Formats: sequence, structure tokens, C-alpha cells
Amino acid sequence: MAFELSLHTGDPARLATPLLAVALPSDKPVPKTLAALDKALGGALSRAVKQKDFKGNRDETLLLFATGKGPQRVLLVGLGPTPEHGAMVRAASLAGRKGNSMGIERMGFWAEGLEGAAIENAAIGLSLGSWDYNDLRTQPPASDRPKPLVAAVVCADSAKGADVALGNGIAVAEGQRIARTLAIMPGNLCTPQFMADTAKDIAKRHKLKLTVFGRKEMEKMGMGSFLAVAQGTPQKPKFIVLEYRGAGVDDAPVALVGKGLCFDSGGISIKPADRMEWMKFDMCGAAGVLGAMEAIARMKLKINVVGLVGSTTNMPSGTAMNPGDVVRASNGKTIEIINTDAEGRLVLADVLAYAARFKPQAVVDAATLTGAVVVALGNTAMGVLGNDQGVVDEILAAGKRGSEPGWQLPMWPEYKDQIKSDVADMKNVGGRGAGTITAALFLAEFTQDYKWAHLDIAGTAYSETDMISIPRGPTGVPVRTFVEFVRGRVR
Repeated sequence: MAFELSLHTGDPARLATPLLAVALPSDKPVPKTLAALDKALGGALSRAVKQKDFKGNRDETLLLFATGKGPQRVLLVGLGPTPEHGAMVRAASLAGRKGNSMGIERMGFWAEGLEGAAIENAAIGLSLGSWDYNDLRTQPPASDRPKPLVAAVVCADSAKGADVALGNGIAVAEGQRIARTLAIMPGNLCTPQFMADTAKDIAKRHKLKLTVFGRKEMEKMGMGSFLAVAQGTPQKPKFIVLEYRGAGVDDAPVALVGKGLCFDSGGISIKPADRMEWMKFDMCGAAGVLGAMEAIARMKLKINVVGLVGSTTNMPSGTAMNPGDVVRASNGKTIEIINTDAEGRLVLADVLAYAARFKPQAVVDAATLTGAVVVALGNTAMGVLGNDQGVVDEILAAGKRGSEPGWQLPMWPEYKDQIKSDVADMKNVGGRGAGTITAALFLAEFTQDYKWAHLDIAGTAYSETDMISIPRGPTGVPVRTFVEFVRGRVR
């Protein structure tokens, strides 16, 4: 369902809305600009802050009821002690989620100093919080069905530059909604073909060039690594290439690459049954690429960008790859398959090798690649690695701007010994130790013709627990990191 975002300038007390969320930092007095609103609340706002019924802590909320022609209810939302971009996104997301649960169709959002990036972050947060996936649930009768939140108004400080900021926020929000919808869908619906159809919709909507390769085309290109994963499934694998042209024909593009395993059983090295259903999220890197391409096209950024997605499923069968098999990737390198559950890097190997033909200025891939990154960094930060420190630094900065923090891990040559093979150029796993690093070193063998960074998003692309500001499930990572990296290259 579409989510409408718009602007309001002027006194928030004059905004006629069922709900107005007011984001306040901790340990600060109520801003004078809220005097009229406080009056409509009978002084309840200032009393709540003064008496510390509301302290402004992160994720704290307090609902107040108003009188008059303005907001019917006011939801106080805490920003915490040092509000930054991430705090604004989180507070707006929590507000959107609360609004959605109340059965209202529209709401407003106010915070002091909402301008520029703050407007953008508020819009993104409201969209994050309001998003829900109800397509597969049997709905109650219309008379008993709560109304979903479908619109929000951002109360800007002034009209100057607000439209552009809101437009950017809407672009990212729509990209995240695409990525989160793809991720939450079950694997029997979000298939490689559905991924290709989604790319087709994006291409049609924004007049982008789309090429989709199937099994036969990939065989001709010698993509033996990718096809080794796909040989165990009856579903047709798809290699998706989506091209956005915002600069000159001869300008080198940025390439965004995503792992698109619509379901990963582990193959012959089958995963434990417990929690295997979460492996429908093994395509979040690919979803992030498609969401980012939607956002970039909406922003009309003056840069060329190529989105590359390798999509298939990893299944055990009589035709599946076996541990001990050796396959040849499209760049000629041979790979001994030690563990068929290390399949994402096999798909990415051929996709990354293909990216070289665009002569890109930089390549960034994202993948739910290793459980080891969750052990190392938990569910808070992406693992970031690469062959160029400048690109890695750009990614870390982009993730910070986009409230998707990353942490760099080393790629020292000593770790490379772990993926040496007795019979091939390399093997696809390097043992339990430093699993995220050895996976990246494997990918590096296919990125030697350009500057490259890798995002391991296994711990951040989805959450198995409720995150307060958003429910458990897909988070929208790494859409914002991709978009901010590309925007940084434009600036």
C-alpha cells in the first residue's frame, strides 16, 4: 500500500490531524514554539516534562489528548540525550508504528529544527514505522478492521529547501518499502522470477535498461560458480542487470551488487531444521540493490549506476552440487566446494567478475553472507571489508549518514592461507575462525580489476526480535548505505 508524505510549515498546533507526534530530547525544556500546542493540551505537555512523567529518553512515549481544532492527540516521543540522524529516524519510526497500531489513517510529526537532512530522516522513519505486510493474512470484516496509517505530514521549520528534502526522504522510503516487501515474502512467492519481475517494474517506471540472463545465457558466459548453486533447484536462476543513466554515456558507473538467494536450505550441507524458515531472508542484499535503484532513479542523481543481482535457491537434490566438487568461475578460476552452505559467495563470484565489463569507478556488494559476522558484531553493525581503503571509508561514512553503521574488519594476507585448496585455485570456506574475513578474501579473487567494498549484512538485514521502533523482520538494510554512497559520489 502506498504511503503518502507531505509538508506542513507553521505552528504545529494548527495542524488538524488525529495524531501529532512530538519528538523531544531528554533533559531539555519544552521549546517556546510549542506554547500554543501546550495550551491546547491544558498545559499537560509542560507539566509532563517538568514533573518528569516524560523524560525524553530513547523509545519513551507518552500519549496526551488535546482540545480545539488542531491535533486530537499528541504523542510525545523521546529522542534521547544527543539527537543525531539515527535518533530522528528511530523516533519517527516509533511514532509511525504507534500511529499505525491506533487505527488512524494520517498523522503529523514535529521536532525542533526540522530542516534539510532532518526532514529527510523524519520522512524515512515515518515510512519505516508505518510499513506492514498483511497480504497473506485473512482480514476481519471491514467494519472490524482497523484503518492502516497511509499518510503522514512532516512539520518543517520553514519552506526553504523542504520540498527537496522531503522528496529525497520519499525516494529512500519507497526504496526501503520495496526491499522490505521482497524480504518478508515467503520463498515460494519471492522467487528468482519474482525478483526479475520487480526489477522489470522498476525499469519500466523509471525508463531504465534491464537485462535478465537465464541458465542458458549464464552457461554461455561460463558462470560455473553461480550455476553450481542453481543446479540443485528446479527454479530457474536469474542474473539481473539494471542500468540507471544519470550522467554521460562515457562516465564510469558505480556498481551495486546483491546476493539474491530466495531460499537457502544449505544444499547437501543442509542447515538444522530449527530456524531454517529465516533463510527466506538470504536475498536481502539483492532486495537492497533493487530498493536502492528505485531510490536513486527517483532522486534523478547525476551519476551512472548499475545494479547487479544474482538470484537462485540452494536446495538438496539428486542434481545438487556436492562437497568435494570443483567448479570453474567465469574468470577462469577453479573452486573446490567444501561446504555447499557457503553458496552466496559462489553466486557473487560470477556476478562480481561480470561487473568488471562496466569498467566501474567502484563496486559495492551486500550479502547476508556469514553467521560469523553475527558472532563478531551482533545485530548492530554491518561487517565492512574491501580492497581499497578509500572506498571502505566512503562506505563507513555512508552507513553512518544512513543510520546503518558498519565496522571494518581486516583482510590481511595471512588469512588467505585458510582458503587454499589441494586440488583447485581456492576452496569456498576457510574453517570456523575468521569466517567473515575468509569469505571476503574469497570474493576479492573476483574483484581485482576495480575498487571494491563488501558489506556482510547477515546480522542487520533482518531481526528475529521486535526492535521497538520496527517489528521483527526486514529492516531495510542496506538500502540507505547504497544510496548514501552513491550520493556521496555525486557531491
